[in-house]
Amino acid sequence: MTSRHHHFNQGISMRKLAAAAVAAGLFFGGMGAAAADSPHKLVMRTPGVGFIGTYQWQAAKKVPSGLHVKGELRDENNSDGHNVYLRVKVEGYPWGHLKGVQRKHVKVDEVFYDGAVLKTKVVRMHACIDRGSLRPDYCSPERLFERR
Repeated sequence: MTSRHHHFNQGISMRKLAAAAVAAGLFFGGMGAAAADSPHKLVMRTPGVGFIGTYQWQAAKKVPSGLHVKGELRDENNSDGHNVYLRVKVEGYPWGHLKGVQRKHVKVDEVFYDGAVLKTKVVRMHACIDRGSLRPDYCSPERLFERR
């Protein structure tokens, strides 16, 4: 009986060791995932308009799981008479606009996602000046965001 009891204790300690190893792996793996999903600085600019803020891919288990953009859309030329906007395209959809306000800075806190999939993978974006219907808009260089 003694040896059987000893064997049982050894099994518990092996299970505890395995559980500790799994917990440590989850802890350190979670740290890596948190670092990978932390906000990144985002600056898009062209004369007259700017966006300054951050972007972050949301975790795949979060609904909606897309590109979270926070910051300020700025009209940086108050005397030009033009409005500003963010031009955004989620892969598989047409370009959309997030309008700013002329002569003001507007707070942006948006998630850009594809409602048809669990995890959005590609988003394109730039900051633009709306110069009316007769002249083409000015836009900052297009930024491509790809989830890895």
